[in-house]
Order: sequence, then C-alpha cells, then structure tokens
Amino acid sequence: MPDTIGELSAVELSAAIREKKISAREALADHLERISEVNPVINAVVTLDPEGAQALAHRADQLTAAGDALPPLHGLPMTHKDTNNTAGMRTTQGSLALRDFVPDADDLIIARLKAAGVVSTGKSNVPEFGAGSHTFNNLFGTTTNPYAPTLSAGGSSGGVAAVVASRVQSIGDGSDMGGSLRIPASFCNVVGFRPSTAVIPMPSDVNAYAWLGRTGPMARTVEDIALFMSVTAGNDPRVPHPAGLDPEVFRSNLETDMRGVRIGWSRDFGIGVPVEAGILDHLERQLAIFEDMGAIVEEATPDFSEADLVFGNTRAMDFAAGLGPILKRAGDVIKPEVHWNVNKGFALTARDLIETAAARSRLERSVQEFFGRYHLFASPCAQVLPFDATLRYPTDIAGVPSETYLDWMRSACLLSATGLPVLSMPAGFSPTGLPIGLQLAGNHYTDMQLLRYGRAFEQQTGYAAVAPVLAATPAPLTTVSA
Repeated sequence: MPDTIGELSAVELSAAIREKKISAREALADHLERISEVNPVINAVVTLDPEGAQALAHRADQLTAAGDALPPLHGLPMTHKDTNNTAGMRTTQGSLALRDFVPDADDLIIARLKAAGVVSTGKSNVPEFGAGSHTFNNLFGTTTNPYAPTLSAGGSSGGVAAVVASRVQSIGDGSDMGGSLRIPASFCNVVGFRPSTAVIPMPSDVNAYAWLGRTGPMARTVEDIALFMSVTAGNDPRVPHPAGLDPEVFRSNLETDMRGVRIGWSRDFGIGVPVEAGILDHLERQLAIFEDMGAIVEEATPDFSEADLVFGNTRAMDFAAGLGPILKRAGDVIKPEVHWNVNKGFALTARDLIETAAARSRLERSVQEFFGRYHLFASPCAQVLPFDATLRYPTDIAGVPSETYLDWMRSACLLSATGLPVLSMPAGFSPTGLPIGLQLAGNHYTDMQLLRYGRAFEQQTGYAAVAPVLAATPAPLTTVSA
C-alpha cells in the first residue's frame, strides 16, 4: 500500500475505510490538507465547504461503526467540476453571470456519486461555461498544470485533472463535449474517459435528445475509472436514448488478452490535422508496447473528412439552445468565445441541419467499416504539449495558425463527432517532463472492453504513478491575455 492517503487509488482507499484501517475523517483531513498545500500553486479548487464535508465524514464513520452495508465509494472525499450542479453548494460554471448561483438539486452524476458514499467537499475550476480546453475565467482566474505550474492544465475539466494529478483526490467527475475530459487528462498525466452515448445519462429540459456532450470520470488508474462508472452508469427515464449499459458491466474483470487485437493508428486522422512532431514521435514509440503484447498495429483511420462539420454545427446548436438565454440576459460579462459559438448556432439554417444529419450518417458508416477490420482506433490525444497558461489558446499548431479557439482541439473534437467511447491514457513524458496522452476509441457501447485495453497498456507502463513535484511556494499569478 502507498505511504500516504493521497497516493491511494479509490479502490484502495474505499477498501481501507471499509476495513477500518482509515476513517472517513482521516481521509477528509488528508484531502483538505493537500488542498491547502497545492491550491496556492495550481488554483484548482474554487469553492470549499470543510464544515459540511466534516459532517458528512462523521456520518460516514458512524455508518462504518454500525456495521451496516456500506456503499461502494463510502467515505471518499471529492471536489466536483463546477459545471455540474451541486445542491446547496455554489455552482458558477466559471462565469460572473452565475457567481452567486446555488442550485436546489444535484445533477444526476453528482446525485449518484453521493448515493455511492462520496463526501462532497467543494468545486473545481472550469473555463467559462466549459467553453475551450484551457481552464481560465474572470471569476476565479487560471488553473495551472501540476507538472509545470506556469503552463495550462487543459480543460474544461482542468480543475478536476489538476486535483487528481496532485493527489488531492483519487477520482473526479468531469464532462466532455470537445475533449474536456481527454485533453486535461493528457496534459496532467491522468486517465480520462468519455463514455458512449447516455451510459451516464444527462437529463435536460432544453434537449433530452442531445448526444454530443457527455459526463464521465478522471482517475489515476483504469480500475478506478471502472469503479466510478459502476456507480454512475444506468438508465434514467428522463433521457430517451438507447438502453446504454448496465452498471454491472463495469464490475466485471478488467483483464484481457491483447494477442490478435487489431489497432488502427493515425498521426493526422487522415485529413492533415496538425500535431507537434515530438508528440507523434513519442506516441509511435509507445505503440510498440501493444505490439509486444501481441496486438497488430497498422496505419488506418475512419474517414473523418466530414467530422469537423458534424462537430461544429452540433456544438453550435447545443450552445445556442443551452446558453442563448443567459447570453441575452448577461452577455456583457461573458467571454467572446461563448458569444461566437452561440451566434454560430443561431445562424444555422434548415439546410445546414439537413447537411449535418447526412454528414453524420456518412461518418457513422465509415466508423462501422473501420470497426469491421479493427478493434481499436489510436490517435494523439492533444495536438500540442501543455502551453503558456497566460494564453487564451494556442495560436499556432505545428506551424499552422489557429483560426478559432477550437482548432487546437480537433484531435478530440473529431472523435466527439463519432459519438464513440474514447479513453485518454497517460503515455509518458516529453524530454522536458511534460505529460503526453494516447487516445483510444472503441465501437459504440464497447466501453468496458475499451477500459480493458487501456488497463493492459497501463499495466505495462505505469506512467500515472509518476507524481508531480509541486513547488512549496505559489507560482506567479497568471493573467490570460486578451
């Protein structure tokens, strides 16, 4: 067992609490102490309720002492992503427009985590309304990378990735429309998982049929990802999507045999997506690990030529539907990238929507042709290494100028457009010590098998066990350039 509570995985910590080796109050004390140590450096936790958390931890210890049946995440302390509503706890979405908003009810993913025994302690930072993969806003400032505190932690689940990497907590809840679980996971050397459609349902009064955005977990081990999924997956009557997956699926064995597994790898998604050369060279060396386990790796890709259209128009429509009203009410304090995305959504025509549906149908046909030949699609997770945290977004990717704030996220957005389950795995470090992630995608609703493949890679590498060494004094405050 690791020397410190913070190094324990969720599986290990929940077992230790269950077996009375560690109390929930001790786990919480370590969690809060770690926040006090690292938060001045990385600025990841933006709301904290220690008194409320202590009451919850005390109640958890009483339950332990009573000898009653204990829930799967009994006593685990956890901050939550600030885009996920938490009843009675401020949820700002990183916006001045919601700086005092306190929801009456939990979002479904939070309600299920609490039912599983989580001790909720606070909220982690996000870009405003989760827009973009760099975590900064005018309300709380910038979250920085535990491995290099002057650089970006990614986003929009950047606060989650930073606290998990920093050993504040073992797992965390995030969300992902265009890479918000995967890019910060890549930047912060943790595992990020975007599940299949509605595996973790997302009830919505605006569009119950929305499919592009997902909620999902981050952790330092694939085993913890599966544990998280086992308590948050499952149908909800408010979401009229396909049946999804039974939570019991995620309690099955994680072992798998990689012999004969066929992996299609692409450097540029077949459409010239720019990626820094150092990332590509490093990842191609990592692919040999799969080959050493008996897998077959070949250059191959679905046809992503229309995926930008599918992603861009669907995201714009979702932004207009979800954020249009608040932009109308408080647009003067909301960042320009959100205005741009919402306005793009309102400008869509019927022809645009018809073309988007047809393009998505062709993309799905190509995806199924690919998975008729391969079990996995492998690609770079992020197109750039963690960048200067004072930037709004990278303006140049491998010599190619960015036209919008989304261009440097295309490696994640393209896979979002397919609707597939996608896993970001820690895949080592650059020569300067910056984390690099490998993106693995499986076919629809093969989520558990995808986790097994990731687990096999993890067992051979163990990269996430390399903890960041944070400075004892705060890094200089970062001011994002206009």
